[in-house]
Amino acid sequence: MELSVIIVSYNVRDYLRQALLSVVRAAEGIDHEITVVDNASSDGSAEMVRGEFNPVRLIVSGTNEGYAAACNRGIGVSSGDFILTLNPDTVVAPDALTRALTFMHEHPDAGAAGARMTDGNGRFLPESKRGFPSPMTSLFRLSGLGRLFPGSPLFNAYYLGHLPETETCRADILTGAFMLIRREALDEAGLFDTSFFMYGEDIDMSWRIRQAGWFNYYLADVHIVHYKGRSPFHDRESRVRHFYGAMKIFAVKHLSRGWHLPVKAAITLTEKLKLALMRTAKVD
Repeated sequence: MELSVIIVSYNVRDYLRQALLSVVRAAEGIDHEITVVDNASSDGSAEMVRGEFNPVRLIVSGTNEGYAAACNRGIGVSSGDFILTLNPDTVVAPDALTRALTFMHEHPDAGAAGARMTDGNGRFLPESKRGFPSPMTSLFRLSGLGRLFPGSPLFNAYYLGHLPETETCRADILTGAFMLIRREALDEAGLFDTSFFMYGEDIDMSWRIRQAGWFNYYLADVHIVHYKGRSPFHDRESRVRHFYGAMKIFAVKHLSRGWHLPVKAAITLTEKLKLALMRTAKVD
């Protein structure tokens, strides 16, 4: 089998339906399988998949075990030479899978490939291609210098701002919203790290693929729409905590020991400021 698509879903039934429709269409003519891992949704997501997408394999978790653990469940039952992790709030262009697989076959040094992502309004999402989040790179991002100098290879190295979104290029970090991984590279890098509950697991995986000697590529001609859903306040606060918590895990795991304390302190400070601003906006 050439391709295994794995979608981890949690309470996004309507988005999931839309994503599955687009994947089924894009996978026509490809020897493939699609697996949905549902993290104990309460909105009828599992029932929708059973009733409307009979060929899709459905795995229902007893609890919300997080993205990385659920994704590993899907990988465990997969058999494709390539594994695609795909967010449920995405729409895949009809030619996206064919283009991405063709690139992987033509570039044997590619361990993984990502897509050019746009939001629901057609705006390019800069997280489509990222550099390694070194202490300096992260500082420039958190300080806002990256936004002030979006095309700078120094100040906006986090989003590789000096590389055009219209050109395919190597990128240290890809996003798990659409990450096409060569099984051989995954076998060498290992499964997703379940220390990351939500966020950061794709950064960690991307970097471990690089450490294993493979390259990651941003594919400018492979397009998906990635919707950014609006969540209630308490859920947004939880997301912020998970995001900055993931950054701390990554810092301890991949940065030299001398950077652990200052980087963790900077991440904690940024997290507190972000939460304070959110609460102020809620009160206002």
